[in-house]
Amino acid sequence: MNNWHALKKEEVLKKLNSSSDGLSKEEAKIRLERYGKNIIKDDYKLNPFKIYFLQFKSWLIYILLIATLISLLIMHYLDASVIFAIILLNTTIGFVQQYRAEKSMLELKKLLTLKSKVLRGGRLIVANAEEIVSGDVLILKAGDKIPADCRIISFENLEVNEAILTGESMSIEKTDEVISKKFLLVERKNMLYAGTHIETGNCKAIVVNTGMNTEFGKIAGILKDFKPEDTPMQKKINNFAKKNFVFIILLSAILFFIGLSLGQEKYEMFLTTIALAVSAVPEGLSAVVTLGLAFASGKMLKNNVLVRRLPAVETLGSVSVICSDKTGTMTEGKMKVVEIFSNAKTYIKNENNLFFNKDRVKLNEEKELNELIRTSILCNNARFEIKEGIKKKGYEIIGDSTESALVANALDLGINKKLLCDEEKRIKEFSFTSERKIMSILRKNRKEILYSKGAPEIIIKKSSFEFINGEKRNLTDNKKKELIKQAEKMQGKALRVLGFAFKFNKNEKNPEENLIFLGFIGLQDPPRKEVKGAVELCKKAGIKIKMITGDSEITAKAIGEQIGIYGKIISGKILDSMSDEQLMDEIENIKIFARIEPKQKLRIIEVLKIKGEQVAVTGDGVNDVLALRRANIGITMGIRGSDVAREVSDMILVDDNFASIVKAVEEGRIVYDNTKKITKFLLAVNFSELLLISLIILLGFPLPMLPLQILWINLITDSIPALALTKEKGENVMNKKPAKEKSILDNILIYIIVAGIVTLLAEIFIFFFALNKYDINEVRTMVVTGGILFEFFFVFTCRSSKKLKDIGFFSNKWIFYGIFISILIHLVVLYTPINSVFGFTPLSINQWILILPFSLSGLILFEIRKYSKKNQIKY
Repeated sequence: MNNWHALKKEEVLKKLNSSSDGLSKEEAKIRLERYGKNIIKDDYKLNPFKIYFLQFKSWLIYILLIATLISLLIMHYLDASVIFAIILLNTTIGFVQQYRAEKSMLELKKLLTLKSKVLRGGRLIVANAEEIVSGDVLILKAGDKIPADCRIISFENLEVNEAILTGESMSIEKTDEVISKKFLLVERKNMLYAGTHIETGNCKAIVVNTGMNTEFGKIAGILKDFKPEDTPMQKKINNFAKKNFVFIILLSAILFFIGLSLGQEKYEMFLTTIALAVSAVPEGLSAVVTLGLAFASGKMLKNNVLVRRLPAVETLGSVSVICSDKTGTMTEGKMKVVEIFSNAKTYIKNENNLFFNKDRVKLNEEKELNELIRTSILCNNARFEIKEGIKKKGYEIIGDSTESALVANALDLGINKKLLCDEEKRIKEFSFTSERKIMSILRKNRKEILYSKGAPEIIIKKSSFEFINGEKRNLTDNKKKELIKQAEKMQGKALRVLGFAFKFNKNEKNPEENLIFLGFIGLQDPPRKEVKGAVELCKKAGIKIKMITGDSEITAKAIGEQIGIYGKIISGKILDSMSDEQLMDEIENIKIFARIEPKQKLRIIEVLKIKGEQVAVTGDGVNDVLALRRANIGITMGIRGSDVAREVSDMILVDDNFASIVKAVEEGRIVYDNTKKITKFLLAVNFSELLLISLIILLGFPLPMLPLQILWINLITDSIPALALTKEKGENVMNKKPAKEKSILDNILIYIIVAGIVTLLAEIFIFFFALNKYDINEVRTMVVTGGILFEFFFVFTCRSSKKLKDIGFFSNKWIFYGIFISILIHLVVLYTPINSVFGFTPLSINQWILILPFSLSGLILFEIRKYSKKNQIKY
């Protein structure tokens, strides 16, 4: 049953066969055996071996494994070792990342390991949370974490922090009254939910759901069914590898039989086929891309974004929609005083100062305002403590978020609560309740003074006077109506408005009457300064922003307008009334979703993904776990985020700031662009090798490269300069729309073919020219060396679609480092005994002179091509 909130307390007790004294010890034992423990079931178990072998589910890995196996069969052990090392590198990195993410279920279980006070047969006992059953009656107080879903029976001044479920940091006032069936989870004020905690007050509550049946457990149940998705680039690489695999098999078979028909020996043709297969596989691509992502993640950490899953870096480059929380991400995550009304004037708070008509206000010159600020901290239970060792502020405010904000505001304006309270001793408190909507504290210095705060309408109703221009004046009915309108005006700006009053105590029967009205203070969780600029940058980059919040429509709209998010707003209730088709049609126009529950957030993401959007989602609590898992990229908060949210996320915002996401998106786009450049460079190399070997086989000449020599090019000499391409700076990446390519070869296939043919021509010239003069080992060494030099020059033209002189020949120093290291390694192999392992021979000066002009041809041709704007090569 899910409608416990819609039943009277007596009906709840009856349906659960319980009483206000709780269950008997025997009945509790029976129910525990029948329904099980109050735990998150751990049938979800980590299997490291399973997770590791899942990393092999990639067509690129399949091809490399086949190449390893064939190399072993023909006893090319060095070839096999090199290829297998690449496989281990990639699978190990993937295993570490996924293993960490899969620990999220264990974190969910940990959140419920606690003890609670339970009534059993009228006796109060302390029981483990896992032994609590439906029908148990709990006694809860401030600071207690709630172990199960409960219906409140009785309460006193009860406020609960439900941020872990709703994402909203403000505490919720609770009641024991019946709530309508139609009310959403966040509106069910007579319910307590597992995992949340009591901030103030105490209560008696009856347990209605435990374990996997709690709202907390339902999220855990759905979470375990989610399978992680491949990133856009992973999908493209797998799709390419699959097609490449089929292509290799067909081409190898065709050339094998052509070779036999031309009279080639079977074993020689088998070796040739292996060489062909090796040339068609971009062995270095996976390793270079992985290392490039690792470099980028280090750079992103400097911008307060911690990457947990490396492929998520490039996913950011494709993000087209960001679904963001409001509280703590777009806003500062804490209440602040932003507006004050006193003495018929409206003051605006900016930083640590107050302004009236843009003029800075001095508190000691405004008697009425000064009295209002004093009252806001004298009628206040937040504690002000001096703390040593805190660098920024030498104090800490402990207490309710609203009261803490009032104390901080006074301190900004030069009034210290601790010093003030030392002068005015506390005598008595008249506590706030949801029925009274007012609290007062009686204090004494020379006289006894009652300080009051509460809902504006209650303070106005209980006030007979007002403090104007330093005088106590009668508060007329017309003036009361004006004050109500003023409060409503402030509330219309999504401010939490409190009224304040005071009086000199005369030992009356009803002390909270005939008060002297002082004014209103408006509080808000204000937007972060950087967010508005970040939102504008997203719009410029073609990224849509959707605010998804558990807060009200009024508050969401007000914050949205302040940060530049304008458009249609709908509530969770309206969302539930919409069919999937209606939501599909409308979701483009909806900018803000208010009063949203976890399942609704999940639905929003599903619809966006069906429409082809790449979705990034932010979240911090258990309520966000489903959305974080289902999104293309889940981003959680480093400061406010729960452990479970961090564990399922792809990235963590160290500073909880929305603006950091936008910086990360920019870095992701740079990574995406650079990955395309790397792919273009390496595949052009592979294509030229494939063309060269295929042509030579058809012409009946000896192989121009041996399998190990091809591996040497693909994994060592080319991969190091390719890695330097990961250091390229972005070229106006935030002025482009999100990447929409369906294939890894989109927009670069023609370039790869042209580059491959140009490289082929250079290598063919070297091969046939050298074949008439030198033995086959020298010829192969010259072809391999010529190909390597060609690619060293070619990497410069792969850096940008712009002319090399425009981007700066020396602007990427890593290219030079990479080429220097690669040349050095190649020279060591050529001129030491190691050369025999690879089938190389030392080259003479004349041979180097022959190679060099052909090696420069690619750079010259492609740079000349860039000077034609109409035919400028696109990247």
